[in-house]
Amino acid sequence: MSIEQIVDLAHSSAPLEQYRPAAEKILSGDPAQGVRNVFASPCGQFNVGFWEGEPGHWTVNYSEHEYCEILEGVSVLHAADGGSRTVRAGDRFVIPAGFQGSWEVVERCRKVYVIFEQATR
Repeated sequence: MSIEQIVDLAHSSAPLEQYRPAAEKILSGDPAQGVRNVFASPCGQFNVGFWEGEPGHWTVNYSEHEYCEILEGVSVLHAADGGSRTVRAGDRFVIPAGFQGSWEVVERCRKVYVIFEQATR
């Protein structure tokens, strides 16, 4: 392993992959999104990159653990049990695997993500 294999997020040239949630998941708005996956482990279970989203609201069902650091904007996470949490630039948090609910972008949002997908047994 050489020093050149260290991944510098600030100088990544990973392409932006643009997408929208599946139509049946959209609750409101037109939540156009983009992701730059900067690092993927050889096993495919660990990924790091940048995500951005336009205002909108869609359902989520996390099969992975995700660390998020909000770089800009405002979003609201809504849990299926009725609770909610507003996150904004500077917030850092982990969404555990199994979280169900919805993600609502209130103001264009951008985050760093670190995802670990557990192997299915």
